[in-house]
Amino acid sequence: MLLLNCDLGESYGSWKMGCDEEVMPHIDQANIACGFHGGDPLVMKKTLALAKANNVMVGAHPAYPDLAGFGRRSMNCSADEITAMVAYQVAAIDGMAKNQGLDLAYVKPHGALYNDMMARRSVRAAIMQAIAEYHRPLRLTLQATAERENHLREAGTFGIELWFEAFADRCYDDDGKLLARSKPGAIHSREKMLAQVEQICRQGTVTSVSGNTLKLAPDTICVHGDNEAGVAAIMEIRKIIHRG
Repeated sequence: MLLLNCDLGESYGSWKMGCDEEVMPHIDQANIACGFHGGDPLVMKKTLALAKANNVMVGAHPAYPDLAGFGRRSMNCSADEITAMVAYQVAAIDGMAKNQGLDLAYVKPHGALYNDMMARRSVRAAIMQAIAEYHRPLRLTLQATAERENHLREAGTFGIELWFEAFADRCYDDDGKLLARSKPGAIHSREKMLAQVEQICRQGTVTSVSGNTLKLAPDTICVHGDNEAGVAAIMEIRKIIHRG
């Protein structure tokens, strides 16, 4: 059965993002911000406690250091810088998870770091290096694309395992990437989102912006915590997944 994941813990200070309390009871995996694009120590602690109370698997959601841009702006970082910044964020959320008796299970990069990881092998290798160097095994979450086998081979050279994800609430471009948020229709309406989840679960495919069928082989489906329509439909999405 497919897992359902959501990006959570992205509030910080007096700024609130998402509806973590409403979402957490209905998901399998919580991708928790580590302070670089969202989240702060108190938010991280509360989000971990919420995950524990709902028996939800926890993962690190690292990003470029870009609070002002919510991690959606690419940065020209060296491979060593990316490896170090990912390790730093993973260690922070892992340590806080341990304090609550939780085991961090995986790493899913956020925003521009995720997009750069999918577009550039050098960025992907730097992130894989960070996970390979960690003191215990963690999985890396990548977007499910036609490059699945190549990505599995890359991960194998680092000795790490992958989870592949599809997106419930995002439109796909014809090349299999996510349609840029700046373009019309990038974020699905409730109706389109539910239809896409149904298609992923029943056929293992999505329909691109131009109507092409793209074959995926995901392990998990993401609903973004900052998408109000997605959050509101989370129970329906879970029902579709569980019917599979």
